Amino acid sequence: MSITTEERDRITARLPKLLVEKLQEAADLSGATLNQFLVQAAVEKADKIIDRERAIRFTAEDAAMFIHMLDNPRPPNQAVTRAFERLKKVEDGSNSTRAGQSA
Repeated sequence: MSITTEERDRITARLPKLLVEKLQEAADLSGATLNQFLVQAAVEKADKIIDRERAIRFTAEDAAMFIHMLDNPRPPNQAVTRAFERLKKVEDGSNSTRAGQSA
């Protein structure tokens, strides 16, 4: 039976003795080793930061406005219409150039 091991890395930190003692006390109270406590705390904090930065939060009013805009889009302006026409020409091949020739 082969056991695969997860690739590991190491993080070190130099801390004042009082802070280490505080962290050790918290780890002891939670029933974890100091290392387990530090990793768990760091991962929890990382998850909160990542979730906060990736989430888009709306108030109920913002959400209603967003849904309304999706359900009732504005008609395209002239710039969008021209860009769409250029795209259709490119896709149809009517605006293609050969190597060495300029458009």
